[in-house]
Amino acid sequence: MEISEKLLCLFSTDVSEEEDRYVIEVPRQEVETGDIDPGEVYRVALISREDEVASDDDASTTATPQSAPSEPQPPVDVGETRYVEIEDIGKQGDGIARVERGYVIIVPGADVGERVKIEVTEVKSNFAVGEIIEDTF
Repeated sequence: MEISEKLLCLFSTDVSEEEDRYVIEVPRQEVETGDIDPGEVYRVALISREDEVASDDDASTTATPQSAPSEPQPPVDVGETRYVEIEDIGKQGDGIARVERGYVIIVPGADVGERVKIEVTEVKSNFAVGEIIEDTF
């Protein structure tokens, strides 16, 4: 999946029903960090939950073998900067953030609940390492 360079924030949320409409709540921190402004209009993309996997039949009809790599490529590149939220602490005491498709970014020196700006310093097939370049909270 291609993610636009214009992406301002990425978060998970529930869709709630209110009378004749459905509402998606934007976390307060997205406004407080300056990513978005109340009253402005934004485009919203909805991405299926990571635990939902397409059936083999769906994959065979939509994938093109010539252009699809055999394994998913990491969704980050070395040198890329990201705002991430630390969701867990790893066995070595490093912060763990998850981005697209549940891909793990290890952030040394970060604590659970922190929202930080990082620069990706190392990328592997199943995880990356990021260095904190700005504490956002």
